Amino acid sequence: MPIKNRFAETHAEITGWRRYLHQHPELGFDVHQTAAFVAEKLRGFGVEDITMGVGQSGVVAVIKGRTDTKGRVVGLRADMDALPILEATGLEHASTVPGKMHACGHDGHTAMLLGAAQYLAETRNFDGTAVMIFQPAEEGGGGGDEMVKDGLMDRWGIQEVYGLHNMPGHPVGEFAIREGALLAATDQFDIEIEGKGGHAAAPHEAIDSNLAAAHVMVALQSIASRIVDPIKQVVVSVCTLRSDTDSYNVLPQKVLMRGTVRTLDAGIRDLAEERLHEIVTHTTMAHGCTAHISYDRGYPITVNNPENTVMAADAAEKVTPGVDRDTPPIMAGEDFSYMLNVRPGAYIMLGNGDGPTVHHPMYDFNDDAIPAGCSWFAEMVETRMPAS
Repeated sequence: MPIKNRFAETHAEITGWRRYLHQHPELGFDVHQTAAFVAEKLRGFGVEDITMGVGQSGVVAVIKGRTDTKGRVVGLRADMDALPILEATGLEHASTVPGKMHACGHDGHTAMLLGAAQYLAETRNFDGTAVMIFQPAEEGGGGGDEMVKDGLMDRWGIQEVYGLHNMPGHPVGEFAIREGALLAATDQFDIEIEGKGGHAAAPHEAIDSNLAAAHVMVALQSIASRIVDPIKQVVVSVCTLRSDTDSYNVLPQKVLMRGTVRTLDAGIRDLAEERLHEIVTHTTMAHGCTAHISYDRGYPITVNNPENTVMAADAAEKVTPGVDRDTPPIMAGEDFSYMLNVRPGAYIMLGNGDGPTVHHPMYDFNDDAIPAGCSWFAEMVETRMPAS
């Protein structure tokens, strides 16, 4: 692979950073130790323009090229937070914090962006400004949204923005991308169904909320199978089903259902929400129950700008030939979408090789992918802002 030589030389060093971060995971916006580590490394690279606490606990660092006469400002983003999962890898660099682990590879993303920052600060082989964005709270906290609301794009004059995520199951160090919708909108719902509790031996004297909930669960699958165009992707998953009793002979008064709706199209997102309300309301009514529905919209669809997708893929092609430019969309969500909603850019997937998928207690970021990821970050800067 035509990896930049500097990343072959610093591979072991960057791996050390990654494994340190893996051993010290932090959740959500409480990534202060991680942010301090990032800032310390950046200062060691000679980066002086560093701002802490952006979007509560994010880090933004500015690296100027040889000149900034062309005026272009390119943002590169990595996420820093871990997950509330008990690690089961047994590795020497396993998490030292019980119940917290980097099970999604954000340790790798952060280390690779640090590696790119080190290289860019050393070489300055570009004309313009590179903005390194280290983001908190990707895992459900909306840290990307918080950084945007805190003026990320306007304060630093960012004109386009790029990010990457590791991809288990894809050959290590190889890239995959698509224009348009790459990752899904992530909405969630709470449904409380109330009937009339009673004795299991006399169901006719009760109103069975369990039965109503079972019918609702089945009926919700018709959104994907019968309501939405089969060419359009939608996932409706009920992930929690819990009554207010755990007895063998008591029919519950209430049942709680929780789940998620994933879509890749704004119109389908609206349709799925509308039909969920209708199905739940009328199905529970048919069983003599009532329903209270709380539906919360989460991360938006992650949409790659077509022009910037080509740029990102071309840069990846220079690093690892054979880029998959039409990879299937993924129904997971990503709050980089908030950044792409306000600036053109692209999000690319980097192969993590075989092994457990993300959010699994046996997952670990593949350090062999580090040179490719660092090279792509650096290539985006040098390609978009070539030195005169």
